[in-house]
Amino acid sequence: MTDRVLNTSIAAILTAVVVVVGLMLASVPKTSAIPAFSRKYQTSCTTCHSDYPELNDFGEAFKKNGFKFPKDDESFVKEPPVLLGSKAQKEAFPGAVYPGEIPGSVPVAFRYSGNFTYNAKQPIAAGFLPRTDLFVPNTFTVIGAGSFGPTLSFWVDNDISADGANAAAALGDGYLKVNDLGHVLGLPKDTLNLRMGQFELDLPITQARTINLTPYDVYSQASIAPVSNTACVIAGSPGGTPCTTNNPLQFGIPQRGIEIGGYPNDGNFTWSLAFVNGSNNGDALRNSKDVYMRVSQRFNLERDPESRNAVQAAGPTGPHDHTSLRFGAFYYYGRNALNMDGSLFPGFGTVHETFYRAGGDFRFKYRHFELYGVGMYGHDQDLIPNTTTGLGYLRTSPVTFTGGFAQAEYWIHPWVIALFRYDFVDSPTDFSNGISRYNTRNRFSPGVQFLVRANIKVAFEYQHRWEQPVTLGSGSTVFFRPNGVVSGIDYVF
Repeated sequence: MTDRVLNTSIAAILTAVVVVVGLMLASVPKTSAIPAFSRKYQTSCTTCHSDYPELNDFGEAFKKNGFKFPKDDESFVKEPPVLLGSKAQKEAFPGAVYPGEIPGSVPVAFRYSGNFTYNAKQPIAAGFLPRTDLFVPNTFTVIGAGSFGPTLSFWVDNDISADGANAAAALGDGYLKVNDLGHVLGLPKDTLNLRMGQFELDLPITQARTINLTPYDVYSQASIAPVSNTACVIAGSPGGTPCTTNNPLQFGIPQRGIEIGGYPNDGNFTWSLAFVNGSNNGDALRNSKDVYMRVSQRFNLERDPESRNAVQAAGPTGPHDHTSLRFGAFYYYGRNALNMDGSLFPGFGTVHETFYRAGGDFRFKYRHFELYGVGMYGHDQDLIPNTTTGLGYLRTSPVTFTGGFAQAEYWIHPWVIALFRYDFVDSPTDFSNGISRYNTRNRFSPGVQFLVRANIKVAFEYQHRWEQPVTLGSGSTVFFRPNGVVSGIDYVF
């Protein structure tokens, strides 16, 4: 009881500290540091973001249009591009190199985030974990984005430093996109686009550019065979060999591949089809490629015809997104391969495990309120070597999981945003592998964020997590919740 009271008191104190810090920073003289697109158009970050990096309706339209204003882009540009050729070269094509353009200034922005953490006390058998870490440098990211003309756009971001020691730093997204490719076929504007490189899948809710301090649990879910299933053991193998399922795919990590997609006319309907390696942002692990598909339909619920047909941006009183409701569905199919070199199951051939992920999503916007969610089902075919015949593999119980999240956001003021998120993952396999006390893992994450400037943010998030088992030295098992508090700063320039 004492620990609970103490934790509650500390959480209340930290909340008060964040509020005070927000008010203190609000009195700091205005900074002139702004990201690359703000420099190009001489406009505020809030033109495209209600709470960066989350995009508002105008930001979505800007991104879909190849990082250009949806209408009359040239009249808004304050830093004209550098032309790479002349009109004569365009007329001489294909007898000459087709001219293009590059941004007038180097289109580079920087983002830094760092967090303070407070952890619940855990049993010493689980290892020592400090209750507090006064400041955890999270990431320092370099971002480059822009356009190479009317139909070509690009994006590159790289976490050049992570966890304060260049640990796990790597390329995030790095792609080239051809916009409105369907124009040559006479299709409506942006019906067909092409993207190539390393990129986040066309997820219902982005993980790479989330406003949250912690990732969505279902996006981090991987499928691993149960280690305690005796039906998966090959007789005579040292220590026993488990079932075959060992799928590294995680939705929250970028993939390498090619994507086609579109959002014809007003962009209320969107579709995408991607072919990817399926090995996250690492090298290809097999010859076969995976397929990811997504469709969504947004219903514009604005009553005023003029507002409904206009592209809205955030204003001095907060977000001005359309009142809307969006529904979507996605499907991912792959064929995992193991034992290509025969080292995992000597004497047996390559394992080919089919797997899929399927789910749906929704997003509702009404004035200063947003509510959205994602649900997903995962299924991996689990196999065992046929030790009776010594040839091929036999099917056993598949590795499955269900999961998702729901999140609500409310703009108390244009610069104060309250959040509440619920994550869950139901995985019988994870339960049997000792990850949680029950099949279902739940997490509740209330939080608040302060935009002390359009490009500077102070954030707070509390995490109430699921119970995890710990085996004590006596052999008995206890359960504890690794609850914690994360608060930090985030700024871009």
